[in-house]
Amino acid sequence: MGGARRRIGTEERRARLALRHRLADTARAAAPEEVADSLVALHGSDPATVYLAVAARLADAAKAVQETERALYDDRTLVRMHGMRHTVFVFPTELTAVVHASTGLTVAARERASLVKDMAGAGAPDAAWLAEVEASTLAALARRGQATAAELTADEPRLRERFVYAAGKSYEGVHTVSSRLLRVLGVEGKVVRGRPLGSWTSSQFRWAPAPPHPELDPARAQAALLERWLRACGPATEADLKWWTGWRVTEVRRALAATGAHQVALEEGTGFVAAGDVDPVAAPGRPWAALLPALDPTAMAWQRRDWYLSDGLRPELYDRSGNVGPTVWWNGRVVGGWAQRADGGIVWRIPDAGVRREAEPAVAAEAQRLRGWLGTTRVTPRFRTPLERELSA
Repeated sequence: MGGARRRIGTEERRARLALRHRLADTARAAAPEEVADSLVALHGSDPATVYLAVAARLADAAKAVQETERALYDDRTLVRMHGMRHTVFVFPTELTAVVHASTGLTVAARERASLVKDMAGAGAPDAAWLAEVEASTLAALARRGQATAAELTADEPRLRERFVYAAGKSYEGVHTVSSRLLRVLGVEGKVVRGRPLGSWTSSQFRWAPAPPHPELDPARAQAALLERWLRACGPATEADLKWWTGWRVTEVRRALAATGAHQVALEEGTGFVAAGDVDPVAAPGRPWAALLPALDPTAMAWQRRDWYLSDGLRPELYDRSGNVGPTVWWNGRVVGGWAQRADGGIVWRIPDAGVRREAEPAVAAEAQRLRGWLGTTRVTPRFRTPLERELSA
């Protein structure tokens, strides 16, 4: 981790964020693939987040839905799959092998072992039976191209089998083989989410065969993923890297060493940037504003957020589990929140009066831009936060 050690202050970190995350209006992208490539991953737990995050960064936001659907379902240049921290993301297709080897293998082994154990504890059929059902299910999916769980169950009736989970515990429940097995196949990189059953805001998806990818060495894949993330989000601390990847600290340190990352001085301590990424980055030529959706990858990228988020805003913008709601950005920092009302109006609040006076024209323009492309679509975040609930009421 050689190279000159220098200090990177808050203003430069915000400048890097503005340009590399394509938030400044001079840095906007032409296509969803460019957005995903710049961010490494788009948070996909809430389906609407993917489209809203893309639209906020496209030069022509009106094309966000059409172009993102093309990339996801026609050209398959983007893929929705499990990734870091056992969370669903949208990745560039060429990154799927890296994500699977670096973050998916460990989770997949744990998920499969858990399913086999739960089924055995409930007296359900054994692992050999499960393997037969799995092979039959994958064959049916290959024939169909895309399918819902119900359609796959029609092809493979054994997916209907039910078993009691955690019998006698306060969280006891009944699971079907289909729900648990498809989840396991997802984290194993064998299936991915296909087209939704409804509109782009729907959380009900079809399943599709995963795009073929080579099996990579996990350590090399971790180095590749971390290097790519540092170029998008660096500088970052070791704690940021551990949080974002979900890896053990030993894995983070090994990957940092393998990439030749440079150490830099941050306000909160030692940080890291990708090899060769030590030159100063100037702020965009003019002030900028952005309205980012709940779970946006920029707002969720770092564990330590003091350099772009005031402590006073945190209780209003995050839920109890740490999920961020819709945020208003001004020149590289979160200054407030926004929501969509039932009538389609975009409403926002910036508590600091001085910042509000300075940012209001640009934020109002972004709100108008957002409402313009949303049209009649109404979006409610999957994870509601205090300010979003208040503004949308």
